[in-house]
Amino acid sequence: MDRIRKLFLRIHILVWTLFSALVAFQLKGDNSTQWLSTTVIFILTNLYIFYGHFYILTRYIGQRRRNAYFLRLAGIVFTGSLIFAIFHSLDRHADHLFYEYYGMALFTLVPLFIFLSWLARVTENLVLNTIRKEQLEKQAIQAELLNLRSQINPHFLFNTLNNIHTLVYKQAPAAPEAVMRLASLMRYMIYESNAPMVPLSRELDYLKDYMTLQQLRYKQAPVVDFKIDGDIGSYEIAPLLFIHLLENAYKHSPARLEPGDIKVHIAVHEKSLTFKVENPVNRKSMNNLERPGGIGMENVRKRLALLYPDHHQLEISRTEETYNINLSINRN
Repeated sequence: MDRIRKLFLRIHILVWTLFSALVAFQLKGDNSTQWLSTTVIFILTNLYIFYGHFYILTRYIGQRRRNAYFLRLAGIVFTGSLIFAIFHSLDRHADHLFYEYYGMALFTLVPLFIFLSWLARVTENLVLNTIRKEQLEKQAIQAELLNLRSQINPHFLFNTLNNIHTLVYKQAPAAPEAVMRLASLMRYMIYESNAPMVPLSRELDYLKDYMTLQQLRYKQAPVVDFKIDGDIGSYEIAPLLFIHLLENAYKHSPARLEPGDIKVHIAVHEKSLTFKVENPVNRKSMNNLERPGGIGMENVRKRLALLYPDHHQLEISRTEETYNINLSINRN
């Protein structure tokens, strides 16, 4: 906000400098012998009128103190012409024309520069209020995103700890590795995912670590068929955006999965990114699929609405055999 105010100050200085130069150039071109002093008095008169009104607008605008405002406005109106009239009346050839010069300034300069000061004040207020509103909206969005992200960690941790608990209960040799995988995932969530955007390659590495952790539950070959198409090196994405889509696939799949039952396909195109997940339906939980993913999917929807408004499509479909999620994000 201070930067915008400094910009307006520079604009004021520039405009008044150019205006003063234009007046001086015009008076000097008219072969006026007193062009310099006339320019100074003319500019001082206008500065007094302009910033006198500008100041009281700044002080009283938006307040219910109309009497104070109009009283000070009247003072500016009737005193604004004095400098101009006194200067001209000092000329021995025009000392009797004080009231004519006063009236001329009162009905020309005063209304014009009062209007210009009002226009400048309203314009500045409009710009500052617009920026302030945008900042408040941005702060609200950031607060909402932080709130949603704060829900991600407990939700993810709850599901993963359940898996590790099962391994520990069975005294599986894979339990220590699972703990290390979880530590790696949490390190990413705590230290790297605080940035607004992260490289897509790093986010996909996070998903691979998660799949490796989940794979410890299965003895057979990888149950996830994970494919990447396109150049992911130059693409950035909001962190922790895909994890709930992948979690959802595990959650709503049968307890026993065959190799490649869950299909994850990421494709990077010139103007878009698509993330597709397909998993077999767990028939025992068919009735619960009306609200797939619970808190996780709801968070995904909210974060997409905040981070990619009008730049994404989330499609969810289901058949008797499979459950599909298709997320498309357009590049801005």
